[in-house]
Amino acid sequence: MQLSKSLLLLAAQSGLALSQSNSTNGTTDAAYLPLSTDDYFSYILYEALALANGGGAATGEVMRAAARIAPGDFESFYAEFRFLADQLHAKAASIDAARFPVSAREAYFRAASYYRMSVFFLVGNQSDPRLFDLWDVAVADFDAAANLTDVRGERVTVKGPDFDIPVIYWKSPKASDCGGNVPTVLVGSGYDAPQEESYHALGREVLDRGWNFATYEGPGQPTVRREQGLGFIPNWWDVVSPIVDYLETRPEVDSKRVALAGLSFGGTLAPLAASREHRLAAVLAIDGLASIQNKTLSQFPADLVALYASGNKTAFDKYMTAAKTSPEAPTLLKWFIDQGLWSFATDSPYDWMQRLGKISLDDPAVLKNVSCPVFVGKGQDDDFGGGQEQFVADMLGDKATLYEFKTDLGAGEHCQLGAEPQLAQATMDWLADVFDAVE
Repeated sequence: MQLSKSLLLLAAQSGLALSQSNSTNGTTDAAYLPLSTDDYFSYILYEALALANGGGAATGEVMRAAARIAPGDFESFYAEFRFLADQLHAKAASIDAARFPVSAREAYFRAASYYRMSVFFLVGNQSDPRLFDLWDVAVADFDAAANLTDVRGERVTVKGPDFDIPVIYWKSPKASDCGGNVPTVLVGSGYDAPQEESYHALGREVLDRGWNFATYEGPGQPTVRREQGLGFIPNWWDVVSPIVDYLETRPEVDSKRVALAGLSFGGTLAPLAASREHRLAAVLAIDGLASIQNKTLSQFPADLVALYASGNKTAFDKYMTAAKTSPEAPTLLKWFIDQGLWSFATDSPYDWMQRLGKISLDDPAVLKNVSCPVFVGKGQDDDFGGGQEQFVADMLGDKATLYEFKTDLGAGEHCQLGAEPQLAQATMDWLADVFDAVE
């Protein structure tokens, strides 16, 4: 999930003017250099570039795409990343993986990332076949790469109450070497990111520390949304608890040392799950986000907030549809609404906003029910999801460790984008102390 402070809808007499322009801030104190003259394209290109930290992209390839993508043009964004993906896929397939497994692995990983990136802005048409067809290719390429890693990723389907939960599990080499059990870090993403990206962000860091690593997706997240047609649900413990059940069946998992991490919107989902799932040793909320709905409504004009509060679904839907289809609408606004409708499996902005409000940490009872230590991350320059970390930490009380990542070291962005090694150092060192204290 990404949500900017500059997402302000301003009512005008003849339509909608939107304060976030499709041009980047050119000042020298910017957190990172712009990669497009479209603000949000620039951010997502930076996100693609950051995958290089964990082997999910190559800087030259992403920069070449950035140079060719027409600002604000979703089809241009698709075409350039599709070109990269197809070329890398063909290169990977041409390599004799038996002789050159590392070469094939790295090419497949990057191809998978670029296929996923190519469809990022296509969710406005929920029936676009590319959303499904290219996702299947991305999954296949990621699996081809995962089968060539020293630590093999294993896809597992865990049964939830009335849905399936896709999990990718990576067994620690340390567990294999010692024949015993070791800690496990379970990572969930948020509003839009697939679980495969979590491997590039944190997976190698976790495995290098001798721990097991697992990722998952629940309703509303990319694979479950595509394969089962399900949108986000508020009872996120129904997603996490079955995975904890599964992890407890694995002999190499130290069941007393299982940590749950949530990235972006996952910073809401992980503590929400931990309010009912008490077998967790720790939670990482990266970043501490109490309510996307509150953050969104706080940036709407007063008349739109009043319209939503009135319960007039028809009028609210009309207003929001006009906003995202306006020629003046910035890319972020278009995408944020489109992604919301897609991830909640609805065509009604009112329905999306209603259901979004049910996924929240606002009720003090929720965080008071969390029984384990919680690392609450805060990006100093987080304009997308920041601003609620202190509230989350205060509600957790002495269970919380609030940690601010600094902009001057390049780690102040949302989820420490581009500075994943700093994120790993801070969170994994904290986790090691928590694991050591478990009796």
